Amino acid sequence: MELLSGIRNIIFDLGGVIINIDYKITLNAFSMLGLKDPDRVYSQVSQLPWFDQYDKGGISNQTFVEEFSRFLKPGTTPEQIADAWNAMLLDFPQERARLLMKLKGRYRTFLLSNTNDLHISFFFRQIKEQYGYDEMKSFFEKDYYSHRLGMRKPDAEIFKHVLRENGLEASETLFIDDTLQHVEGARSAGLRAHHLKLPETILDLFADV
Repeated sequence: MELLSGIRNIIFDLGGVIINIDYKITLNAFSMLGLKDPDRVYSQVSQLPWFDQYDKGGISNQTFVEEFSRFLKPGTTPEQIADAWNAMLLDFPQERARLLMKLKGRYRTFLLSNTNDLHISFFFRQIKEQYGYDEMKSFFEKDYYSHRLGMRKPDAEIFKHVLRENGLEASETLFIDDTLQHVEGARSAGLRAHHLKLPETILDLFADV
């Protein structure tokens, strides 16, 4: 497979690559809570500055909820905001889990996700309840989350951090993400990168592995 020619390491995004997500579900949920023009507030492509701060761990869950509540109808509870925010997180298909375990046996594999405490806590509870997985540590040599690093994609520094910490050569490393800006950020750091676009999945991408 040409995509994997010369590749020794693979870095995966989480949402939209390993787990299914649907931003529209969250936007619709917030619309029901009174959010006007939700695409202006948050989307896959852009969002208000405090979303970025939250993804970098710069503000707490409480502050994030308080910021969001300013756009919603009076009386909206923190629990309603958290539920709406997490509604975009869907399933982790078993066949993808099996693929990741196969790839881990052939490559050095890593996870690099822009995420936040509410999302990752919800997801970890979900996969523990459904599959008994202990976070994502079983599937990768190491997993990285933006809110724990204080950095986020598409900034080149986060890719360089993963490369440096694990002694990886950028030219031997493939990055896979469903957001074009993140793919471009990886390429600016010297990595090879693939933009995963629906309906393509990693099962299609690695069908010959």
